[in-house]
Amino acid sequence: QMQLVESGGGLVQAGGSLRLSCVASGRTFTTYSMGWFRQAPGKEREFVAAISRNGAGTSYADSVKGRFTISRDNAKNTIYLRMNSLKPEDTAVYYCAAGGSMTQVSTVSRVNYWGKGTLVTVSS
Repeated sequence: QMQLVESGGGLVQAGGSLRLSCVASGRTFTTYSMGWFRQAPGKEREFVAAISRNGAGTSYADSVKGRFTISRDNAKNTIYLRMNSLKPEDTAVYYCAAGGSMTQVSTVSRVNYWGKGTLVTVSS
């Protein structure tokens, strides 16, 4: 089993920034592609960003491209999501995810491990 623990969520005004972190344990971190998803109230969980095992490859949902940046520090078993120019529609619980490939970690049904989430609220 892999345990994923997110942190860094909170309340921010529109236009502001936040950085989320996710620390992994229990499995060899570098064998997993990692990602972020989010779920707004009353909506389905949706893909936000993914990063490959060595960090060289990234992908983003169109809704966050140019505003969010995913990164990882394999020495710290940690991934990050830097969120800039936040909008009220970014309000959601953000979940860290681990999967065997970029494709897997970009698809809700194919994620191997989930964190419990951290709440991001963007006020207008």
